[in-house]
Amino acid sequence: MKTLPSKLLLAACLSSAFLAPASAATPAAAAPQAGLKVDFQKFTLPNGLEVIFHIDRSDPVVAVNLTAHVGSAREKAGRTGFAHLFEHLLFLESENLGKGGLDKMTARIGGSGANGSTSQDRTNYLQTVPKDALEKMIWAEADKLGWFINTVTDPVLAKEKQVVKNEKRQGVDNAPYGHTRYVINKALYPENHPYNWQVIGSLEDLQNATLDDVKEFYRLWYVPNNVTLVIAGDFDPSQARKWVEKYFGEITRGAPVEAIAKRPGVVKQTVKLAHEDNFAKLPELTMAWPTVEDLHPDSYALEVLAEYLSETKRAPFYQVLVEDAKLAPKVQIGNQTAELAGQFMVKVRAFEDKPLDQVAAAVDQAFAKFEKEGISERDLNRIKAGLETRFYNAMSSVLGKSALLAEYNYLTGNPGQAEEGIKKTLAVTPADVRRVYDTYIKGKPYVATSFVPKGKLALALSGSSKADVVEEKVVQGAENAVDPSANAEYTRTPSSFDRSKEPPYGAAPVVKVPQVWDTKLANGMRVVGIKNKEVPLVQFDIAIDGGLLLDQPEKVGVANLMARLMTQGTAKKTPEELEEAIQQLGASIDVSAGAEDVRISVTTLARNYQATLDLVEEILLQPRWDEKEFALVKQSVLSQIRQQEADPNALAAIHFGKLVYGKDDPRSRNILGATESVNAITIDDLKAYYRANLSPSVARMHVVGALPKAAIARSLTQLGRDWKAHPVKLPAAVAAGERPAAKVYFVDVPDAKQSVLRIGYRALAATDPDFYPATVTNYILGGGGFASRLTQQLREGKGYTYGIRSSFTGSESAGPFTIASGVRSNVTLESAQLVKQVLQDYPATYSAADLETTRNFLVKSNARAFETAGAKLGMLDNISKYGWRADYVKQREGIVKAMTLPRVQALSQKYLDPSKMVWLVVGDAKTQLPRMKELGFDEPVMIAR
Repeated sequence: MKTLPSKLLLAACLSSAFLAPASAATPAAAAPQAGLKVDFQKFTLPNGLEVIFHIDRSDPVVAVNLTAHVGSAREKAGRTGFAHLFEHLLFLESENLGKGGLDKMTARIGGSGANGSTSQDRTNYLQTVPKDALEKMIWAEADKLGWFINTVTDPVLAKEKQVVKNEKRQGVDNAPYGHTRYVINKALYPENHPYNWQVIGSLEDLQNATLDDVKEFYRLWYVPNNVTLVIAGDFDPSQARKWVEKYFGEITRGAPVEAIAKRPGVVKQTVKLAHEDNFAKLPELTMAWPTVEDLHPDSYALEVLAEYLSETKRAPFYQVLVEDAKLAPKVQIGNQTAELAGQFMVKVRAFEDKPLDQVAAAVDQAFAKFEKEGISERDLNRIKAGLETRFYNAMSSVLGKSALLAEYNYLTGNPGQAEEGIKKTLAVTPADVRRVYDTYIKGKPYVATSFVPKGKLALALSGSSKADVVEEKVVQGAENAVDPSANAEYTRTPSSFDRSKEPPYGAAPVVKVPQVWDTKLANGMRVVGIKNKEVPLVQFDIAIDGGLLLDQPEKVGVANLMARLMTQGTAKKTPEELEEAIQQLGASIDVSAGAEDVRISVTTLARNYQATLDLVEEILLQPRWDEKEFALVKQSVLSQIRQQEADPNALAAIHFGKLVYGKDDPRSRNILGATESVNAITIDDLKAYYRANLSPSVARMHVVGALPKAAIARSLTQLGRDWKAHPVKLPAAVAAGERPAAKVYFVDVPDAKQSVLRIGYRALAATDPDFYPATVTNYILGGGGFASRLTQQLREGKGYTYGIRSSFTGSESAGPFTIASGVRSNVTLESAQLVKQVLQDYPATYSAADLETTRNFLVKSNARAFETAGAKLGMLDNISKYGWRADYVKQREGIVKAMTLPRVQALSQKYLDPSKMVWLVVGDAKTQLPRMKELGFDEPVMIAR
């Protein structure tokens, strides 16, 4: 992946990707009719390129998605990870875009950021841009497809290998349980099966890739007749077709691409494998059975089976493993399908020191319970009830719709196949669910992995063999330095017109700030909202100021526990009854605690809004305080805290908070609490917190959805009457104090494959006049993705990291300026030195061109600012929390346009001084700590985990 991917909600609600929980206890909310679809137009160019258009005029934006039907399944032996490596390369340069041209253009046009991802079966390249940049994007995507290969050089390939290896270290080698999928797939699929290896590949295979491999892969798979182009959003389809024909039409068709035969995994007898995981504090059992491929007729019933077994309090696995045996806080089950094969997976991360033999025995008991009881029509209907809500959630952005259309097109040739998936899910019967269980799971051999903490192999399943996991050793100077800056020399690929000229902008989009309505309830709670008719949903939240700020120092963790317990039943409903009542409506209600508030977050169909609101009121005003559920939640939180102790990223977040806020500020504390504080908390502490701190006097409500102000206000009359206000004393806002001299702090994670860096200090409140100008200043430093200096230097220039970013965050109190990255262990010092150099040079080297790029991005990207309900809710939260005007986004445009070079340079000198920052490293102390003194900030300070 080019950046850390946000998972697209493609057909997460559809067919074989159907995994989200839902429930229906009564026939009040009927299951959806099979009429949920996405309209589209499709045509094919003479060279074989398949083109799909979807028109959505709700926002002045367009998503462009180029999907190649090639993933890791097409790789050769000894070249695993190559499809994903190629994805990275395709972003870097093409003949007419030039080096980093797509990223530079993305910044200029206000795009969402050029992104991509690789799966076993496909690779996609996608982003959302303002509608006036559509021709530019079509030109750029065509240049990548047809005018790319000559620009790849050995130095460029060498650098990108380092980037991808850093991605593997970050997501696999340095992550708890990161090697699980590798171990399972090696045992589940024969050595010559395309799913035997991982998409990310092996470090050795990545290093062995050659320039000839790149050229061959391009010639075989990156041809128009193996690619789908989707354009979704607000555009003129006749004009877009002319542009597609112009820019893509002369790319030569490739050789025919033969389909790979469907081929399930093979497990002839049960395989048990164990691994001592350096980053695990809890034992984890994963079991996998080979099943069927995506869109297979049985895949729909297998998904229903997976959801039924684990997703609710009525589920057999929850009742046996969580409630009765108390072996784990939850069980995860899913039927994971791809184009060629699928696998049914059960994952249980047990509580500390629980033998996995006990877990496996409980799994058998849970399956036996299902065999005895089966699945009722009532349970089946509640699973189907949430389908409609999930569909509309998936359709909330043009990028999501583009990915859905592309996926069904490469799988079936029919972008509209999603509708068939819904029909097949709705047609699943109890007999179907039992049949697929009997066919694929009951009594069948499987692969079981035991990932246990170092030194605790005795917790693994009896009879397990040692898993073959290759772990990289940290060796100083193991990689050669790379310099990808040299330009390649080549004969340019011919074209019938001059492609070196970037197309002009179209007509500037009209950006309309959504109309915000505002009201106040009888109890004083302010309610702000936006009517949004794009989908028939209502999303709302109630933010109750306080959260972690109101925890007592000796009882940190109360706010979190209280929030989690609030959805575990009400005075009138058992936990099971409340869960069913919510899911019957196809709704979701979540209560969570944050550093500064407790938040109730809700999504529901517009037609079920009132019934959902009634449940929210019941949760808020009539808590159950269930002792049994309190014990379960408490044990779950203690397990989370234990796992954080070995997770490098969690350790970095916890210790950075302590260092920048100081021990006396509540924000310095872990929202979960500590083992000692959580053990000391009683249910009476939760009740006391609830009585003292949950009041409409410190609450704000935000509503986005397909209902008008009048309907929302009318519905809230009872809440305004029944929820009585009382004063709540919140801590006063805190400004940043004096900044001490820079210091290096080190947290030891022995044998870490990466070092996690957190650099920064307590800077500004969001309400400070300098906050947004400082954010503007930071764009080129580390806020602009691939346009930023930090990314260009540490990733693109040196290959030290997979990603690095910087940001200012704050509230009414000062929050931190933070630089965050995970870097290769053996360049920890070099990475920190380079960050320091970038910071030191930034004021003097910031140019007029940098300011123009920043202006273009921050102003033009406002076309995307209000596309999703989540974005609108964020806007409303800012308005209610800080008292900002409804058009504050437009006010910020004025700030951006008024920024000058001297102003940026002055802000940089004031707020980006590396000699007054905390420099935190979480990594392998035995190899990296001694070197950190060379950073120039005296002796590093070791911090205990």
